Amino acid sequence: MSAKRRLPLGAKRAIWIVVGAVALVFAVQGGEYSTLDLVRQRSLTGTLRIQVDSLQRIVDSLGRYRDRVLHDPALQERIGREEFGWVRGDKEILYRFDAPDSTLQ
Repeated sequence: MSAKRRLPLGAKRAIWIVVGAVALVFAVQGGEYSTLDLVRQRSLTGTLRIQVDSLQRIVDSLGRYRDRVLHDPALQERIGREEFGWVRGDKEILYRFDAPDSTLQ
């Protein structure tokens, strides 16, 4: 008859420690998202939240400007003068010199 070979008690303990360590590492780092991925996502969430807040302030500012353009006659006149060369009343005369048309030569 053959005698079964048994591992010494120290070797069994070492194997269980290694198995436990591997299970612990898998529990912390394994799965769909590792701990490092979660830390990176939390950091990215903070950065995106700051960007969203900044963009929201810009959108609010543009909304206020749009309302002023629609309802403030002084701003409408200023934009007309600066952008389109409009004049006001009978006291102002606007002279505009265009370049000659090259197709008429």
